[in-house]
Amino acid sequence: MYSIAQYTTSHYSLWNDFIAQTKNGTFLFHRDYMEYHSDRFEDFSLLLFNNEKLVAVFPANREGGVVHSHKGLTYGGLLYGNKTKLADVIVLYRILLEYLANNTITTLHVKPVPAIYHKFPAQEQEYVLFLLNATLSRRDGLSVIDRNNLLPVTKSRKEAIRRGVKNGLSIAEEPNFKLFWEEILIPNLQHRHKVKPVHSLEEIIYLHNKFPDRIRHFNVYDNDRIVAGTTVYLTDTVAHPQYISGEEDRNALGSLDYLYNHIIDLFADKRYFDFGPSTEEQGLKLNHGLVFWKESFGARTIIQDFYEIDTANFGLLDTVLI
Repeated sequence: MYSIAQYTTSHYSLWNDFIAQTKNGTFLFHRDYMEYHSDRFEDFSLLLFNNEKLVAVFPANREGGVVHSHKGLTYGGLLYGNKTKLADVIVLYRILLEYLANNTITTLHVKPVPAIYHKFPAQEQEYVLFLLNATLSRRDGLSVIDRNNLLPVTKSRKEAIRRGVKNGLSIAEEPNFKLFWEEILIPNLQHRHKVKPVHSLEEIIYLHNKFPDRIRHFNVYDNDRIVAGTTVYLTDTVAHPQYISGEEDRNALGSLDYLYNHIIDLFADKRYFDFGPSTEEQGLKLNHGLVFWKESFGARTIIQDFYEIDTANFGLLDTVLI
């Protein structure tokens, strides 16, 4: 009844149409997004069929005998529709792991989509990972505002926001990423962390052109001089600043606080505002100052887990259903 196919370009429309209907998928799994960095990864994405009907997909890349759900994406794992139930996911994972084991894959790394990004309850996968004796290899803490349960902004944060108003800062949505990338983001990342942005300027422009309603950018100006900016990713349930950076004197101007306050209010139609993680070194270290700043806006912690699975464990699922 079940079969698996490795993704090819012939599946492009089938894949994308299915992603739009999943309960735990976002636009990051659209092939136009996934393939912007196809030169960096050996794609090993899989489609799972039941009686020739597509019932799940697994965005992935391969590195020798290891498959990752996909290293080029923030989150991943098995994606499925509203009608898929817990027993179905047990069967699907059994078939998936046996397929991988039969194709000389010994290890599968999975980073399930955090629950705040689900359109409907969709943590069947996490239960199955428990059944498979999956190893928790990393745990990040995401700082999240839940608009259904708002907490107050602290006095110090309100003062910083007012500083931005007092200094006459202005915020503008920009379709051009060049100024922020070249004047703020790249110099800051190089100076502070000796790294480059995950997306090059050309890549973020390409992605914005593909997903103009999902990827939006805002700059903060002191008169005509850019002092900060943010690139925001929008899913059905979450607003998430993918990039945010400001000049060294941003605290004096209040630019980042002013900007965050603006975009939190602007995307009030999203239930969650995800500041992202403040954890480092595979989740073993916490940047206390950073998480304190996020929590001062009323954010609290949601967990994102990362797992490692021995594909030979697929037989553990044979005796689960009673």
